[in-house]
Amino acid sequence: MSVETEAGRVWRSWLEGALGFFYPAVCQVCGGERVSAETGYVCAQCRDRPDGVRRIREPFCARCGLPFSGAMQGPFRCAHCGELELHFCFARAAVVATALVLDVIHRYKYRRGVWFEPFLANLLIQAATPDLVRGGWDGLVPVPLFPVREREREFNQSARLAARLGAATGLPVWRGVVERRRPTQTQTQLSREERAANMRGAFAPTGAPAPEGRAGGVGGRCVDNRRHDQRVRAGLESRWRR
Repeated sequence: MSVETEAGRVWRSWLEGALGFFYPAVCQVCGGERVSAETGYVCAQCRDRPDGVRRIREPFCARCGLPFSGAMQGPFRCAHCGELELHFCFARAAVVATALVLDVIHRYKYRRGVWFEPFLANLLIQAATPDLVRGGWDGLVPVPLFPVREREREFNQSARLAARLGAATGLPVWRGVVERRRPTQTQTQLSREERAANMRGAFAPTGAPAPEGRAGGVGGRCVDNRRHDQRVRAGLESRWRR
């Protein structure tokens, strides 16, 4: 057995023991099944239920990744993306926003449910790694939070997930080159026109030297591709190609 493997086993044992003081070693969704810290405290039964984890399969929009039902002949772009001038190559979500996934995300982001992080990170890694490996990407850029909001939450969930994705793919995480200039409303309750106005001018380059190469953005729930587009435009002003 290698030293690294043994060290990893010791770390996992310590982590599970430490978390056990605060959280029972049971699923934090149903409260019934025993689970470990590395599963993110979500059991297999909850993942497999109808409103559990549903991975996005083709057909979906080649630009924004919106899934469609029915048969499609080859790659296509949805009507929404066809009406917009977008500055990114494509966007993809890890899974469908089911009731379970939304509940976990909300508890992770707004109630400091950091024990869910391995669960969410594994979903992201499984979905994103093939495209990142095939696409020749050079780095990852987490979505920045407005400073006041980050202090309220005590962490930036996008940065933490990007760090895990970077460790899994070997890609560097580029922080500090794009900033959020103003706080924005949640996109989920806004109309299409309101979402566009909400995101306008929300992101800007920090002025720090930007690495050369193709950057993949790491965010949270995908409600509207305008948010991602605003980040990419700010990145392009910092000399990113994508």
